[in-house]
Amino acid sequence: MEEPEFVKKAVLRPKGNRYEDFEPGRVFHHHWGRTISQAENAIFTTLTLHFNPQYTNVEFAKAMGHRDTPVNPLLVFNTIFGMSVEDLSEGGGPFLSVDELIYHKPVYPGDTIFAKSTVVDRRPSGSNPKMGIAKWHTQGFNQHGELVCDFKRSNLINKRNP
Repeated sequence: MEEPEFVKKAVLRPKGNRYEDFEPGRVFHHHWGRTISQAENAIFTTLTLHFNPQYTNVEFAKAMGHRDTPVNPLLVFNTIFGMSVEDLSEGGGPFLSVDELIYHKPVYPGDTIFAKSTVVDRRPSGSNPKMGIAKWHTQGFNQHGELVCDFKRSNLINKRNP
């Protein structure tokens, strides 16, 4: 079967940033944010077998001092991490670590999460001259600008011209 004309005309463009783009101090404001719903919280909590009732039982959550069921913290972290991928690690290279993960404030269904990352450090890889290691400090905020979660992470990143 012959390729359609639009496929023939398509130009493959590399995605993401490369090692050289991660100058320490550079700040990335990740895309438009994400509102987390109660349904997402319930399905994530159920699928990950996280049986803490405060994430699925409103009355239990209220008895624990919450105004509603808080969003599972792992969903909050995964949402913030996911928003950073396009800017930070989509250029390729293995994920290396998450360090210093802190949850500062509960997130509730209906909250919208925004994220930004600051380049903390970069260095050439000692084992692969075609790659370098970049480290970022990523922060997640709610719609009121309050810090809800932050962490540092690092990746092996492709160099543009090794």
